[in-house]
Amino acid sequence: MKSLFLSMLFLLSFLFFLANNGEAAVPCTTVDANAAACLGFATGMAAKPSDACCNGLRQLAQTVKSVNDKKAICRCLKVGAKSLGIQDRFLSMIPQACNIKVDFPVSVNTNCET
Repeated sequence: MKSLFLSMLFLLSFLFFLANNGEAAVPCTTVDANAAACLGFATGMAAKPSDACCNGLRQLAQTVKSVNDKKAICRCLKVGAKSLGIQDRFLSMIPQACNIKVDFPVSVNTNCET
């Protein structure tokens, strides 16, 4: 469960740059499932994000249909981020390490509502 929340933080940044228009928000279960593999890197326990981490984030990004989807994913990721030991310095490296373009700073302090 810890890995799922941690992974959600990563997805936060990825989903923000991919959203367009839509209706239903992405459920936390989807976020958790796609971001779980990123926990090791986000906590500094792994030297680089795994292929499973990067692939999960790409899949999650493809589910984004609206700004509401991005906000929902962000909120899911932030739920457990601080309690899981996510480190901003590692979190901010994930977009580049996974070759995913993000047009905003990736951080545990990102405001999900803006």
